[in-house]
This record gives sequence, structure tokens and C-alpha cells, in this order.
Amino acid sequence: MEFEIVPIDRQFAFEVRGVDLWRSLEQGVVDALEQAWSSQGVLVFRRQSLSEEELVAFSGRFGDPDHIVRDDWRSGNHPAVTQISNMKNSRGQSIGGLGSGELGWHTDQSYVANPATGSILYMVEMPKVGANTYWANLNPAYEALPAATQERIEGLHAVYDYVKRQSTYDDEKPMSEELRRRTPPVAHPLVSTDPVSGRRSLYLDPTTTVGIRELPGPEGQALLEELNRHATQPEFVYTHHWQVGDVIMWDNGFLLHRRDDFDPSHNRLLKRTTIRLSPDRHIIPSTIPFAA
Repeated sequence: MEFEIVPIDRQFAFEVRGVDLWRSLEQGVVDALEQAWSSQGVLVFRRQSLSEEELVAFSGRFGDPDHIVRDDWRSGNHPAVTQISNMKNSRGQSIGGLGSGELGWHTDQSYVANPATGSILYMVEMPKVGANTYWANLNPAYEALPAATQERIEGLHAVYDYVKRQSTYDDEKPMSEELRRRTPPVAHPLVSTDPVSGRRSLYLDPTTTVGIRELPGPEGQALLEELNRHATQPEFVYTHHWQVGDVIMWDNGFLLHRRDDFDPSHNRLLKRTTIRLSPDRHIIPSTIPFAA
């Protein structure tokens, strides 16, 4: 199979051309995609048409598809598929999660121990305007930090709490006791090391972090705010303008993302898989015990 991986706007996102994701891919193609994904972070495939089974099968070529803690967002057809949508069924019930409001900078699964860091998102239906998605690369963001800041944050752990993230959703009810039980606060290092290249990256999530374990109080909060502002500067950010049929895969181990809001009267539906990637090829943030 002939295909090419082309940089988009001279940034860290790459478009993959000549690959039909609904087909059975040769191992050489998968290996090339894996190498590009683990090193660049964001891969874009245009003009795809996938069933949920085909989406899960493609995801499974890179790791083990995971079942997220939000049972209410899962597809009724496949438990490994999450529906991201503002749409409702005939009974007026939401068919997915995250509504139509703006979503702040975050990284998927940061609020659980041993997070699954691979994400694949497939655009099925979308509004004519709005709802762009943005990715920030935390590898060059770390490398651009002053040496004194790099030294200061070495060995520090940010604390993540899903209660904070859920409070930002525009269609959420109070958290259930069961969901709280499944998402206690956790702590991950602020800095991770790529197992292949040895390059270092920040690991952040402004929507979910509530402090720094070793620096409780205002000092830790101020440091997190400083790092968040630095990491989301335009030079570290790729903006994606969606088309129906787009598939995007990204590595949450060293990327943040966010979404613009859109008109809630317009339908938007994406299918997402979450993948447990190999620690031999990808950054997998470690977790330490944390008592709230």
C-alpha cells in the first residue's frame, strides 16, 4: 500500500493520505503509523467511513481499547465506543456526553490511576460553524521552559479531581456516588520522559487539576497557572477545522486539547475510542497514592 504522512501547516499534526481505515491494514502500515503517532502526537485521516466495529478494530491495532468510567456516554452498540454529542434520542435523553458548550484545555483520562492515553475521534455529524478542536504539544512547551523552572518542577505531582472537570460541562447533573467512588483524586508527575526518544514533556490538565501535592495552597496553584499559560501559547497549538469523515488520533501522554462551543440547535456527533498504549513506545504517566 502506498501512502504518505504529510505535516499540516508546518506544525506537529500530520495528515495521513492513502489509507482507508475500514480495510485490513498491513503490519508495515500499522508500524509506520505507530512510529509517527508516538513521535508527533496527532494524526489526521480525511474522508473515512467507519462502522463502530471497524473503528474499534482499527484502534485495536495500536493497543487495547478501554472502557471509560462514563457508562452513560457509551454507545449502545459497542461498549468500547464513546459518543461525544449534544443530540438526544426520541425520549429526550442524551445519547452521549459533553453537550455543545466550550470545553477548556484538558487531557483525556487524567483523573484516573494509570490512564489510557490513546484517543481516536471520528466525526459523523457536525454543525456548519463552530466547534473547532485545538491541540497543544507539551513536549516543545517543556523544552521552552527556563532551566530554573524545569528544575523547580522536577519531582512534583499535580493532583487531579474529576469533580472539578464535570462541573465545567454544560449538561451535567451532580456526580453520582458510584461515579465519585470510581474517580477518587489521583496524582501524576508534572514531567514525563518519552521511553524511545528520551525527550521530556509536561503532563497537565487545567480543567481537572486542583493543586500540587508537594506545594499545597496558593503557591502550587500559581505554579500550575503559570505552566498552563505557557503550554497553551499559540506556537505550541494546532487548530483543527473538522470535516465529516475526519478521524483524528492523538497521544494524551504529551498533548492537551480543547473545543470551541457551537449552536446547541445544530447536531454534532463523534465516536471515540480510548486505547491503552504500550509503555515501551508511549509516555504513560505514573500514578502515586493521594489522600484528599
